[in-house]
Amino acid sequence: MENILPIQRFPAGPRMSRRRVLGAYLAEARSECLRYLRAPAFILPMTLFSTVFYLMFGVLINHGEASRYLLASYSAFGIIGPGLFGFGVSLAIERDGGLLTLKRALPMPPGAYLLGKMVMAMIAATVVTVLLLLIGLFLAHVVLSRGQILALLATGTFGVLPFCALGMFVGTLIKGQGAPGLLNLVYLPMAFLSGLWLPLSMLPRALQQLAPLWPSYHLNQLTQAAVGLNRGPLLPHVLVLSGFAAGFLLLAARRLRRYG
Repeated sequence: MENILPIQRFPAGPRMSRRRVLGAYLAEARSECLRYLRAPAFILPMTLFSTVFYLMFGVLINHGEASRYLLASYSAFGIIGPGLFGFGVSLAIERDGGLLTLKRALPMPPGAYLLGKMVMAMIAATVVTVLLLLIGLFLAHVVLSRGQILALLATGTFGVLPFCALGMFVGTLIKGQGAPGLLNLVYLPMAFLSGLWLPLSMLPRALQQLAPLWPSYHLNQLTQAAVGLNRGPLLPHVLVLSGFAAGFLLLAARRLRRYG
């Protein structure tokens, strides 16, 4: 009877210290931000699209409180873009090119890649909100208190996260070249049906009733509250957006585990 050699076990390598793990996260976030700053053809449309619309309709066609409403609604519109496109398009392209597989093979924390994209999206959404605030305050002459300004900035910074999860999920479904077209088919109708371009009262009643189905509607309610136009309860909108973020994140993570 042949001798069966015992399986040789090798000692595990040393674990990374907390300082090195934190450094890996910060380095990935920094490289992600620099990469997009060096690609103005990608980052500029995301940050300037909503500001151009606000200049046209909130400043040039200034009808009293309409400028305040459009400041909030175009802020929501601008916040969504970095989440959808910053995650969706780049993730689809990087999956096609094999970069995501390479990232997994590198000795780095598994969440650093996604955290880097999330930080980039949060910074881009904050920049969009700042630009719109500057236009609203100094060109459209919208009067906001310091608390309202801070509330709108906070909504811009954190309100992008559910759309990061949605963009991440869409990025796992399609090829890189088809990502921008499909995301625009999600982005633009969702914005219109949520009252980001026109008040919901101007839409047919059936579309008004369907508006709460879209995450952009709930984000718009938060931005409207930030500028003083929505005095209803905000917790339901926060909970719905949190649910959207968690749901799409779980779906995207499941697809990435299965299909890479």
